[in-house]
This record gives sequence, structure tokens and C-alpha cells, in this order.
Amino acid sequence: MKKLLLFAVAAVMAYGYLQGPDIGLPGASGWRQEGNSAVTAAYRDRQSDVQVQGEGVVTRVLPDDLDGSRHQRFVLDVGAGQTVLVAHNIDLAPRVRDLQTGDTVEFYGEYEWNEKGGVVHWTHRDPQNRHPAGWLKHAGATYQ
Repeated sequence: MKKLLLFAVAAVMAYGYLQGPDIGLPGASGWRQEGNSAVTAAYRDRQSDVQVQGEGVVTRVLPDDLDGSRHQRFVLDVGAGQTVLVAHNIDLAPRVRDLQTGDTVEFYGEYEWNEKGGVVHWTHRDPQNRHPAGWLKHAGATYQ
């Protein structure tokens, strides 16, 4: 009986660990890591399609990308000498309000490798529910 109970507890903990705070969706690409170390590892290993969660300090606020879907763009310093470009789709999610250099932004989205440090995108909900929902947090508000 004790072995069965121990197995059940271990199974529930493993399931919770694999699911994280957001339930994975069938067909979602990539895999998930949390913390800025995940972004650093993905950059070091030249990985893309990686779900990451972390935070950084805004070093630059860039003009919106208006080609195709509109994206609010800014650069975050995520530590360890690395920056990432955040491309936040403002056709599918609200614009991050009052974003300034020096602000802290938390993020959950998909990391794509490039030589400049990478890009975090999919920081919004997928209207077709085929991709994990991402988000940005800034000044007490969540944008998704």
C-alpha cells in the first residue's frame, strides 16, 4: 500500500512538473524551460522553438514592426551579457503601455535563436489554440 501511494504521489508530481503553470497543447512545438538560464542555454546551444519564461531590463524600445502582423519591439537585457529582442504581436494582444528603458519585463514565449541573442515571440494567446499561450508582465499588468 505504501509503495502504491508513493508511486501515485510521484506520478502527480511528475505530471505537474511537465505541465508547468500552463497546460501544454497537442501539437505544440519545442519544449519548455523556465528562468533566464533557459534563454542563456538556448542561445548557447543555438536552439529555436523553445518555450521560455524569464525577465529582463529594457535596454531599447524600438519602432513597431508594421510589415504583416504588427509587433511592438523592444530589447531586454537578460543577464550574463545577453540581450533578446521581444516581438509582441499587437494585432492579437494589447500593446505594453508606458514601456521605458530601465523597466523590468517578465515574459513567457517562444525563443528563436539568432547571432544577436535571439528573439522571444508568441507572447500572446493563439486564436486557433495550437500553440502555448504566452504573455508579458510589466508594471503590474499582464499582456496576452
